[in-house]
Amino acid sequence: MSELSPYLKSVAEQIDRMIDRDYAGKAGELNNAAAHLLAAGGKRLRPAVVMLAADAVKPGSSRDLMQAALALEVTHTFTLIHDDIMDDDSLRRGVPTVHTKWDMPTGILAGDVLYSRAFEHISLVTAKDDAKVRAITMLARACADICEGQHMDMSFEHRTDVTEAEYREMVRMKTGVLYAAAAGIGATLAGGTEAQVNALYTFGQNTGVAFQIQDDLIDLLTPSEKSGKDQASDLREGKQTLIMIKAREKGLDLKKYQRDLSPADISTAIRELTESGVIPGVKKIAADLVADSNRHLSILPASKERQLLMDVGEFFVTRSH
Repeated sequence: MSELSPYLKSVAEQIDRMIDRDYAGKAGELNNAAAHLLAAGGKRLRPAVVMLAADAVKPGSSRDLMQAALALEVTHTFTLIHDDIMDDDSLRRGVPTVHTKWDMPTGILAGDVLYSRAFEHISLVTAKDDAKVRAITMLARACADICEGQHMDMSFEHRTDVTEAEYREMVRMKTGVLYAAAAGIGATLAGGTEAQVNALYTFGQNTGVAFQIQDDLIDLLTPSEKSGKDQASDLREGKQTLIMIKAREKGLDLKKYQRDLSPADISTAIRELTESGVIPGVKKIAADLVADSNRHLSILPASKERQLLMDVGEFFVTRSH
């Protein structure tokens, strides 16, 4: 894990420079709205997965695929803009959300601009045309799945009987498929075999699901001053996370926490969910997904990049914010 942090920092700096070049300072209100959240920072994890997957297949190939790495960050940002509209959130990455800084129609159009530009970025990659077509197809399917996953997530708000299988399918589509596309696109554009592309796609999908499960844990376990988010908001709102589902399976009544919660209330909830085995069980599910993902990478030759991909999976389930 010691080499992962500087690698991620390097990728973020490269993507930030591309964003400054391609998006920042463009004339027009809509362009400014589209660039607003994109330029507000971020871990740039999906571009890193694109680049690592490419270099794990063909060392050095990521140099020619930076436009594809940017495409994944642009796609991710488009989904965030639209999510903020649907959730009526006012802050994202420490800045006002696009629809609150401008207005809702502008927010919708700004997201649409980024959605369209993502495909343009992939078309500019230096790679074989058939590989670019496969990559664009992969991204298009991911975007459709993300929409379906978001719709599923919204439908869960009106239910209290969501199953673990339903939750996993929702998370696979809402979060997993974009990490899957990142890994699959990187491998495809680098000239990977069908087996290598499939293995990396599965790696990305499983680690993406684990990433979201860890997000659910962070929401409950990490204090607001560290996470930058409202601690235990999922618990207070009764959101159908894996934690909620596992608690219900064990007969725990979490409805008593659907109110304003003090730090003491949150500590009580964490203690109850830990002692009952819910939190350890959810952590194990995420860790098992990562372990399974890493097994898929055995098809690739041993390399620094393959190890860094494994480290990415471990990072996904050990991070605290």
